[in-house]
Amino acid sequence: MPSLRKVLKWIFVLGPAVTVNALPAPAPYPKPVERPRLAARQAAASGITDIDILQFALTAEHLESAFYAQGFAKFPASDFQALGLSDASITALLAVGQSEATHVSTLLSAIAQAGFQPVEPCTYNFGFTDAAAMVATARVLEAIGVSAYLGAAPLINSSAVLSVAASIVTVEARHQTFIRVASSVTPIPAAFDTPLGVRGVFTLAAQFISSCPSGSNLNVEAFPAISLENANLATSGQSLVLANAAQPANAKFCAFMAPGETQFAPLTNGNCVVPQNLAGEVYMMVTNAESIDDSAVLAGPSVISVS
Repeated sequence: MPSLRKVLKWIFVLGPAVTVNALPAPAPYPKPVERPRLAARQAAASGITDIDILQFALTAEHLESAFYAQGFAKFPASDFQALGLSDASITALLAVGQSEATHVSTLLSAIAQAGFQPVEPCTYNFGFTDAAAMVATARVLEAIGVSAYLGAAPLINSSAVLSVAASIVTVEARHQTFIRVASSVTPIPAAFDTPLGVRGVFTLAAQFISSCPSGSNLNVEAFPAISLENANLATSGQSLVLANAAQPANAKFCAFMAPGETQFAPLTNGNCVVPQNLAGEVYMMVTNAESIDDSAVLAGPSVISVS
């Protein structure tokens, strides 16, 4: 079976090419020939090209790779052993970080060989406090990674690129399952995973990004963040309280994006109640209607782990 790098090189060098306005092609690589009909069809459908999606995937993989590299540099194996992780589990956790680094190097080469300048890694602030917090954050990051690939899948035009994305998302799902087991929570909390749109994913990633190199800022605007007074109280029936009841303005609902469905709860005086039948990592948004379209989202998402 050809490697991911060879598949992507074949797609973008020999197959129909797409363009991305925000990122100029570097001099050493030939610029792909654009097929106007395909480019127009893509723009009409979503305004996002396959190269845009690969650049966005690289942005996420840069973040995840840096997260594990910085965490393992800060916390020795003994810190993870103190959490109850066996030597085999610590080795597996290290392998998670190594596979994220492999995703980065492969996407870097594929995008460059297609004639585009890959986005560079940003400067991150993960707020590491201890190994337990790192594992808890890893659990959330891997859930977001799965949701990001699922959300991007319908926007991909090339079946070959879709196949490549699928080969990565299955690994991300294995990462999350392993980390859930290491965290002593249900490994498979639901029968489905939750897709999340580009702006939602970027909003969650933005909290860890301090700055990015010039030219590596994606043309994506994050939604305002949600600030909750009691984010840890996420049991069904629990009332969640916004830190500022007046913000965001015109807020009417809390949207809970969960596996299989999205549920809406009325937002009154900055309070909304967590619906029943939620499990695992759930994305909460504040909206002005019973909709999660970008036009209806006022803030969020925020990740809550429902027990």
